[in-house]
Order: sequence, then C-alpha cells, then structure tokens
Amino acid sequence: MKRMRVLWVVSLFLSFGGLSLAFCGFYVAKVDSKLFNESSEVIIAREGNRTILSMSNDFKGEVSEFAMVVPIPYVFTQDQIQVGDPAIFERIGAYSAPRLVEYFDNDPCATMYREDNVYPSAAPVGAVGSTNSIRQKSLGVTIEEQFSVGEYDILILGAEDSSGLETWLIENGYKLPEGASAALAPYIAMGMKFFVAKVNLEAFADTGFKQLRPLLMAFESDSFMLPIQLGMVNAAGPQDLIIYLLSPEGRVEVANYPMANMPSDIYVPEFVENEFGTMYKAAFDTAYKREGQDAAFLEYAWDMAWCDPCAADPLSQDEMAKAGVFWLANNSDFAAPNVYLTRLHVRYSKEFFPEDLMFRVTSNRDNFQGRYILQRPYDGTISCEEGKTYVQNVQERQQQEAKTLANLTGWSYGSIMEKVKLYNPSVELPSWWKRVFERFAN
Repeated sequence: MKRMRVLWVVSLFLSFGGLSLAFCGFYVAKVDSKLFNESSEVIIAREGNRTILSMSNDFKGEVSEFAMVVPIPYVFTQDQIQVGDPAIFERIGAYSAPRLVEYFDNDPCATMYREDNVYPSAAPVGAVGSTNSIRQKSLGVTIEEQFSVGEYDILILGAEDSSGLETWLIENGYKLPEGASAALAPYIAMGMKFFVAKVNLEAFADTGFKQLRPLLMAFESDSFMLPIQLGMVNAAGPQDLIIYLLSPEGRVEVANYPMANMPSDIYVPEFVENEFGTMYKAAFDTAYKREGQDAAFLEYAWDMAWCDPCAADPLSQDEMAKAGVFWLANNSDFAAPNVYLTRLHVRYSKEFFPEDLMFRVTSNRDNFQGRYILQRPYDGTISCEEGKTYVQNVQERQQQEAKTLANLTGWSYGSIMEKVKLYNPSVELPSWWKRVFERFAN
C-alpha cells in the first residue's frame, strides 16, 4: 500500500463528559487569514452542550497525501459527520476580518476649525484498508466504525496504548512525524477514540471540487475544549489558528490562557492603505510578543444581525446553517438572528501552550473589531486664515500617526516618515475687501 503522510491539522477534540461605538467609516480593506503562514481555521457553533465543529482543510499538496487524525470523545456514527462548503470559511473570515476604514476632513474654512472635529481621539469505506484482526488485537487497536462521507474515507479507532496505535498507523500506510506517540498518549489515557480520515481519490474526482471540503462533526459535550497538542508534533515553529465561535449567548473566551484584545481604533498614515496586510501582520507579531506569547487575541466580537463598518455582508440564514448554527428557526423572516460571533487568533507553540484550549461562553455582547483608521486631510484649496493652523495641525497629526504605527508594528519611525507625504496644500487668502463685501451678499 502506498505510504501516506499524516497531516496533523489542528487535530481537534471537544471533551465529552468592548467597545460600543457607531463606527460609520468607509470600509477600505480587510485582512485575509491566509496572510499568516502555517495557519488553520475552525468554526465552532455551540448552544448548551450541543456542538457542531467545522474543520477547514486548506491542504497544500497532492490530495493523495492528505490524512487527518483527530482525537474524539466517543465513537461517532456516519450521520454525525458531514462535508461542508469551503466558501463558508471565506465568508465568515471576510465578515469578521480586521479592517481598514477612512474618514475625511471637512473644509476648515467652511466652519470654524476645531481639532477635535477633524481628528477625534480614539481608544488606543476505508481507503486505509483492512488488516489482520489478530494483528490489530496484538497492537491494542480496534476499528470501531468505518464509513465514507463525500470524498473522505473515515475510520473510528480505539487504542489501548499510543505505541500500538502508532505502529498500526505506520503499518497501514501512514507516515507519522517524530513524537507522535508521546502526543497521542494523553488522549488514550483519557479514553478517547480517534477519527482518521483520508481522501478517496475517485470520490474526490467525482465531486468536481478543486480543493477538499471541510468536515463537520455534530455531537453533545458538557465541557468545551479544543486540542492543539497534536498540531505541534511536526510543526517547524509557532502555528496560527483562527477560531470562529458562534453562540446565542455572547462572547466565547479562552479560559486557561490570557485573553487580549488586538490594538484597535488606531489612526495610521495614509500609505498603509497599500500595505494593510503587511501592517497587520507586523502588528500581530508585536502584540503577540508583548503579551508573552501565550495569549489568545480577540479580533472580532459582534452580533451577526449587523456590522458597522462591514468588511463583508453579514451571513444569510442559509450561510449560518452551513457554518453549523442549529438553533435558528427555519424561516425567511430573518431580521434579527440570535447569533453572536467571536473571532479569536491564537499563535501556539510547545513552549508557551502546554495545554489544550479550554473555552467558556459568556453573556458579554459588547462589540469589538480590529479597526484601523485613515484620516484623510481636506484636499481642496484653503482660503481662510484659520486654514494655516489647520495645515500645521494636520502635519503634527501625521507625525503622531507615524509614531503610533512604529509602536504598533515595531517599524522604525524614520522608515515610516520616509513614506509619509506631509500635508502642504496651497493657502490662498482672499483680499481684505472681498471678505468685507461678501457680507453684503448675505
């Protein structure tokens, strides 16, 4: 049998047993989660102890080389597994992405210029194949279930010890990364089963899709966690994980690691419009290090009935169903869905994330979004004495924006100022008599 490489996608398990502002900006750009290398995405829809978990399979390489091993709390049946629509990850990612917005200064001569009007302050059937049953027993491995869903051939395995499971997988065509046995051991000790999936090439060809579709799992769970330990077995470095959590209650938080908000409502220089992805990546890198490399970052928290400003339209009822939301009534009158979205960004590594992620659902429905602001200076001719003060104040604010960006990203102030075009419009003052005679017209 052809040997296969196991892809340890964020291998997953759920154990069995503030800012309220009217933003009103013009949306300019958003951050694509694919900006981060070695990243993965999951969607978790949860109400009470019921969960639907969606795993994105953004696998790079030949699909014949794809395989997934996921610790699960008990033996799943075929009707608990479904293939999903990969577009739903793009939609929910675009809707919740950190965004760049812009505001425009008014003509400083149209009304008496005040700095706070121009620049308001902001808060900083198994393709694995059958093996001899005697051999399985000697290794302590049991095939509990075996079925196909879409393009995936799936096995549910039970195991008595990690070395036996590792040997069984290797003998059945899976090439495990070094350290797999040690990573599997804690889950076996907890009595977990293992969901093993790989691609049925004929079934995949019949789907007509160019990429693997996500896998959805539906089950009940009293506690709420997401394992990340297996995801670090063959990792060359820290891994980025974007988690979209959907709840009818409010924000979902990580309970066993520090939580931090991404810096938001930050005014940045205008050139950032063309470098927003690079800027945000640098901002996340800087925040990650400042928070001690062990924090989970909030990037978005909002009621999905609306958004302001919107990086993408809110998800429709059908799209929410595809994302796993199961508590909504099936009707076309969908003005105010009871769905609250939390987007968390976790960069995890062996050194700083020794435990799996534990979650808690809260009643906090305060809105938050990663928002970065371009304040555009007035681009017309300035024709009043007050305009000179306006020009000076805009130049000072541009310098402050550069300092803020340097602190946010770790970039040098000098390199930023090289890209800043200081505001220097023409100031054309009218003759003294024209200003007097204009009063006669009024």
